[in-house]
Amino acid sequence: MQICFINPSFNDFTTFTSQSYLMPTLTITTIQTNLFWENKKANLHQLEEKINSIPESTEIVVLPEMFNTGFSMQPSLLAETMDGATVQWMKDISSKNGIILTGSVIIEEDKKYYNRLIWMLPNGQYGYYDKRHLFAFAEEDKYFTPGNKRLIASVKGWKINLLVCYDLRFPSWARQQKTGNPNQPEFDVLIFVANWPDRRSHAWKTLLCARAIENQCYVIGVNRVGKDGNDINYSGNTMIIDPLGEVLYHMEEDEDIFTIALLKEHLDQVRSKYPFWKDADRVNINL
Repeated sequence: MQICFINPSFNDFTTFTSQSYLMPTLTITTIQTNLFWENKKANLHQLEEKINSIPESTEIVVLPEMFNTGFSMQPSLLAETMDGATVQWMKDISSKNGIILTGSVIIEEDKKYYNRLIWMLPNGQYGYYDKRHLFAFAEEDKYFTPGNKRLIASVKGWKINLLVCYDLRFPSWARQQKTGNPNQPEFDVLIFVANWPDRRSHAWKTLLCARAIENQCYVIGVNRVGKDGNDINYSGNTMIIDPLGEVLYHMEEDEDIFTIALLKEHLDQVRSKYPFWKDADRVNINL
């Protein structure tokens, strides 16, 4: 398994663990929204307005999967390069608002298409994760190429594992892996960006809680609402869950912008009092 670590305070893609950078909170904003079908201009315009309207100070803003098009199987018509308009838009919004901005878009690279989550920093640096598990039920596997590495970002000492939608159904891919420090879990937060249909919302809610409990971490699942161009309905159910599996936030159906401060103290207390993560099987994934 390959893992990329990204720290926004430094120029290289490595972790930095100085105690001076460990902070007690991490402020994250979720945006649950309807999406205009395959209309990039309209989606970017509405998302820019929503981001600019966030009243609280925030550090990370999370958008849904394929936030500029909806979950489309038309990559030949909609794909952009990493030098394209949407990535530039992310750079501009991130810089202007002083935030880390993340969500997935359709990217073309080396004549292949990827459902790519981009982790954009205010200084214009970015990391990315290509969705590993492609949704064959919707023929995503026929149009897109799967990724072969995870992306774990580092922010103020917090480690964040970034995944996309269908990855949620595959616990081994999201599982805490062995690190060089036997007393330190691999990550503290799991983020899933999604276009998860209403008809399977029970699985979405159940699996988000399961990933939090088994990894003893915070889990954030950001989904869209509304109906897409294939007449598929999305009920949202964006959720934020604590390391005990307790739901801190849940929004069904409605468009919503929500900001929360995750507490490192609570995470550390849970892991110290219930150190179940230390007893987990170590799963090695061969790609």
